[in-house]
Amino acid sequence: MEDRASDSLDKIRQQFDTAPYPRVPLDYYPNDLKWLYVHNIVTAYYLRYKRVIETEGKVILDAGCGSGYKTLELAVANPGAKIVGIDISEESIKLARQRLQYHGFEAEFYTLSIENLPELGIKFDYINNDEVLYLLPDPVAGLQAMKSVLKADGVIRTNLHSSLQRVHYYRAQQVFKMMGLMDENPRELEIDLVRDTMKALKDNVSLKVYTWEPESENDEEGLLMNYLFQEDKGYTVPEMFSALRSADLEFVSMVNPTSWDLMELFKEPDNLPVFLGTSLPTLSVEERLHLFELLHPVNRLLDFWCGHLNSASPVVPVDEWTMADWQEALVHIHPGLRTPEIKKEMVTCVSDIILMEIGKYLPFLKDPIFLMDTTVTACVLPLQEGPQPIGALVERWKQVRPVNPATLQPIEENEAFEMVKQILTTLEQIGYVLLERRLGKG
Repeated sequence: MEDRASDSLDKIRQQFDTAPYPRVPLDYYPNDLKWLYVHNIVTAYYLRYKRVIETEGKVILDAGCGSGYKTLELAVANPGAKIVGIDISEESIKLARQRLQYHGFEAEFYTLSIENLPELGIKFDYINNDEVLYLLPDPVAGLQAMKSVLKADGVIRTNLHSSLQRVHYYRAQQVFKMMGLMDENPRELEIDLVRDTMKALKDNVSLKVYTWEPESENDEEGLLMNYLFQEDKGYTVPEMFSALRSADLEFVSMVNPTSWDLMELFKEPDNLPVFLGTSLPTLSVEERLHLFELLHPVNRLLDFWCGHLNSASPVVPVDEWTMADWQEALVHIHPGLRTPEIKKEMVTCVSDIILMEIGKYLPFLKDPIFLMDTTVTACVLPLQEGPQPIGALVERWKQVRPVNPATLQPIEENEAFEMVKQILTTLEQIGYVLLERRLGKG
């Protein structure tokens, strides 16, 4: 068993030594706010604990950093954090180190397998393990190794390939294994043979229908990572949860939760047949996610956050807060959205009385077109300077909107409070603002 695991890791190492991944140009700087939002550790911590942390001084691991582009994203998204990257490929580590230095970031890099993480002697606040776990001989061992170096309140982001979504690529890999193209590390010859084979097939052949696009022919990285990917394995949602249980880790959330919304698969979710209407609400999170993948396997990755068991104090959802909770609430704009560019846009929208399109910045929206009313934008504008107590936003609301537009009567204190509370609840649901419940320190 140990020999087989060693052979497996050697194959992976060889493939990434000769073809480091991802092939992002060295000078490319990450500026996609949606991805930076995901990589900001505040996002994961808030989902788990409903509290806002500072990134300054946090220790972040990119476990399986490859050529370092995700490591760079983590550095950009988390100002002041210490960044560490590991990978089994020496060539990848060289590129990662070069990339971070090129962009002026300090980071530590080690040529190391995930199973040997304890050798570092470092505890991490956050671990990013992207596109790696499904390559390991035993994903549970990988999860346990990461858990062993995770701080008590830390969070892990990792993922597995979906066996249901990638079923056709696994068929393709079997074909090219039969042809002997994966006996050794695939290179230019093997890539050319895959290309020639797929082009030679009739267009109505099932494998070609489900895996081949016109641009596939020139996508060398895609050919390697799909048709010739050494040790690539797929998993289902129940297998994902089984691995978490075996590793004594707790599921927090899918990284892309809206793309796993079961109710979005139905034409009329509020008017379901009786059987569905009564049974769906009783399903566990695992069951709902599994049903989604059975009905609609469109997500390539089972991409999720997890953490230590029972490490969190009970979290009270915003929709269950008492009035006392609300009166003591501290309001933040997500730190990834506290930028000079967004602040300038907010000021312009308020000054010119135009709606603000905030959906373009948020990764977890069902509908990317989400417009914010001018009055609302004016009310939350101070959050660009820092967190505000809800009372300060209520006073600002009364200044921005001093009268009820329907009755032209002055806005009462309780009326303004309820309106701001409603606005903040909506903005919190889409991830634009973060709400801290200070009363009772929940």
